[in-house]
Amino acid sequence: MTDRESGKLMTHDEKIKKAFVDHTWAEIHSEESWRTFKIMSEFVEGVDKLAKIGPCVSIFGSARTKPDNPYYLMAEEIASKLVRHGYGVITGGGPGIMEAGNKGAKLQGGKSVGLNIELPFEQKPNDYIDRDKSIDFEYFFVRKVMFVKYSQGFIIMPGGFGTLDEMFESLTLMQTQKIGRFPVVLVGKKYWSGLFEWIKETMVPEGTINPDDLELVSLVDNPTDAVKVIDDFYAKYLLKPNF
Repeated sequence: MTDRESGKLMTHDEKIKKAFVDHTWAEIHSEESWRTFKIMSEFVEGVDKLAKIGPCVSIFGSARTKPDNPYYLMAEEIASKLVRHGYGVITGGGPGIMEAGNKGAKLQGGKSVGLNIELPFEQKPNDYIDRDKSIDFEYFFVRKVMFVKYSQGFIIMPGGFGTLDEMFESLTLMQTQKIGRFPVVLVGKKYWSGLFEWIKETMVPEGTINPDDLELVSLVDNPTDAVKVIDDFYAKYLLKPNF
């Protein structure tokens, strides 16, 4: 069993020490077999609930953003505009920016999806997720597969390591042509410009990415421009959200 499954929360030191403990074949076989089936069950539930979800845009951002923060209000407005333009909204299902995205979608009568992750501090799904579109995950990688598989665009609000992880996962899959080059929109030039100046001035000259990889990302400062990037992208293909 995992630490969560056994009902025990381990300290950082205990987790590190556990990695060096020898286990019998029977213990390894039992634990890994159970984990494999748990992973499979999360994939099955995700696919079952999202396979017919229709065109959606994922909104990523910090769980720590308060409702009176300008970025919270912008995320809510972006979600509202997306719904009015025919898209559903997918978030990580928790508080902060995630709540703002679900709130904007829900109040406009649109599809509001929440992919919640089980964490030691017990993140709870927010109140604005459609009841039949709320899914709990234990494994981050399964959750990220669901984000990428069922999103036709990505709105990246200011956030921390988790937000960066989700953003770079999407960009990596696009760069390596594992998925289509869907629009990736970073909202908040003041917040994001330093990171992308570093990418442009350090990674490109070093040859670790190609200059045209920078074209995968759009930086904007307001909800109207954020949604316009999504709309303009699909207009090039003569596609509308009901495809």
